[in-house]
Amino acid sequence: MLTFAAIAGLVIILAVLLDAFETVVLPRRITRHFRLTAWFYRNTWRPWVKLAQRIQSPNRREAFLSYFGPLSLILLLVFWAAGLIFGFALLQYGAGEHVRLGDEPITFGILVYHSGETFFTLGYGDIVPSNGFARALAVIEAGMGFAFLGVVIGYLPVVYQAFSTRELEISKLDSRAGSPPTAGELLARLGCCPDQIVLDQIFRDWEHWSADLLANHLSYPVLSFFRSQHSNQSWLGALTVMLDVTALVMTGIEGITQDQAKLTFAMARHAAVDLAQVVNARYDPHAENRLTNEEFEQLRQALAASGLTLRQDDDADQKLAKLRSMYEPYVQAIGRNMLITLPPWIPSEKKRDNWQGGPWDKIIQAKGLGELGKPARVRDEHF
Repeated sequence: MLTFAAIAGLVIILAVLLDAFETVVLPRRITRHFRLTAWFYRNTWRPWVKLAQRIQSPNRREAFLSYFGPLSLILLLVFWAAGLIFGFALLQYGAGEHVRLGDEPITFGILVYHSGETFFTLGYGDIVPSNGFARALAVIEAGMGFAFLGVVIGYLPVVYQAFSTRELEISKLDSRAGSPPTAGELLARLGCCPDQIVLDQIFRDWEHWSADLLANHLSYPVLSFFRSQHSNQSWLGALTVMLDVTALVMTGIEGITQDQAKLTFAMARHAAVDLAQVVNARYDPHAENRLTNEEFEQLRQALAASGLTLRQDDDADQKLAKLRSMYEPYVQAIGRNMLITLPPWIPSEKKRDNWQGGPWDKIIQAKGLGELGKPARVRDEHF
């Protein structure tokens, strides 16, 4: 029995250490079927989503979902700590020979307490290991407790720095493509015959952003659960918009070259495919069509009103359909798994951008109208 407990404790410790190493240190996606971190997120995200789906207000639901990412990060660290404490308790139980002040019997529950105070280096001294193996375990566990604290101190800032880097371009997209952003709005705001240098620079920035997104989310999968600061923005929405825009340019828009658009599309598509595997997304052959024939005609007319002529023939339609099939199933699967609403191709109604809104706007406007309604002499005296 003691030998079995010691073996079980060793297996638990090694499993937790391997999982922590793969999650925190190893900068690549793990393809192994079972992982503790993956198991942890599957069994915490699903009930969280079910609770969120009961919330009727979209803003409140999004706010509730935004708590999961940071909270799960803390709970994952607690999960690892609890696993190590329990594993060392099993090893100490297998080692035997402990002395407790007051001559109280040593039970497994007491050893869990002893393991916890050793791991967190409390050092009360009420339980003393009395053989060499048990003393060595106590020293190793105390050292591991210090290392765990170092992981917590170093891991959290790195994750939040990666999150801040991700959100920079998403915030910049607000004034360029609307809130929420759409491909049609981005192209329409560029106007007739946009400067190719400006457009290529935008695509180049988003190619770099897509590469950063892929690298950071592969290294730190928990970032997938971190929501953007505004409820009508998301990393998946921004990625989808760039794929939509570059797909339209590659289909053919008069006066716009496709070279940089092809590079950005390739990088963004790579990110979508790999991140679908990171979040354990599943293909749905019955997913909703994001761009119906009627919506495509509206998009064409909206672009034409802005001076942009989209290529119109059967080959162009087939090319756009092929490009869409390369990424839409992946982003739709991610959105369904992460409870993120994908942006449409064109805005359903005209809305103010996030930068145009503010909590004092109505008061300021009312005050301004009141001042304008006064006689000129009164206004001059007031100011």
